[in-house]
Amino acid sequence: MNEEVRHSIDELCRLTGLTRRTVRFYVQKGLLDRPEGEKRGAWYTPHHVEQLLLIRKWTGAGLSLEAIGDLLAGKDSDMPPVKPLLPGTVEVRSHLVVADGIEVVVSPERAHMSPEALREFLRRVGEIYRVIQEENNDGQ
Repeated sequence: MNEEVRHSIDELCRLTGLTRRTVRFYVQKGLLDRPEGEKRGAWYTPHHVEQLLLIRKWTGAGLSLEAIGDLLAGKDSDMPPVKPLLPGTVEVRSHLVVADGIEVVVSPERAHMSPEALREFLRRVGEIYRVIQEENNDGQ
């Protein structure tokens, strides 16, 4: 009765929101452990689901697959150390316009922020601005 949970590739894809092609690509790149069993009899475990959800979290935070591979190769933190920017580096940044002339630009990877933490940060910046505006309007 204590049989290990097994998932087909289709079940794994439903659980993680990824395509079969992506799962196979991650296995090929060494980001995801190979499935148990062989060929059509291969199956995936809850550990594979955890790995894929972690990879999704990091790709959602803007990390490259190379950075994710480095992280999976032995670093224990939730976010990898940030490498210095080199000429020609392309980075994804979040840009919030708080008001005319007031903008916040965040590099989630360099700030070690998950998508959830970034959304909360930007929400709170907006709240602080509104409080300051209310105080300024009350004082006039």
